[in-house]
Amino acid sequence: MGHALTGFMNTTDRLRFFFGPATRLDSDTPVVHKHDDFEEASEEDLAHFVVETDSEGHHYAVRREELDKQG
Repeated sequence: MGHALTGFMNTTDRLRFFFGPATRLDSDTPVVHKHDDFEEASEEDLAHFVVETDSEGHHYAVRREELDKQG
């Protein structure tokens, strides 16, 4: 096991030489989430569903139209 760990560490040292150190981002900076066209279309499709939970705790999706028909 020690040989494998040493080999891994040597490999990461060589990669750091070529690519530079890992980027450290400021953890206090909020993440900016940008919506693209695909994501907008997905959210529009998913808006037609409601998540229901049965008595055993299983989650499943139901179309809003089906819930409206059931009254």
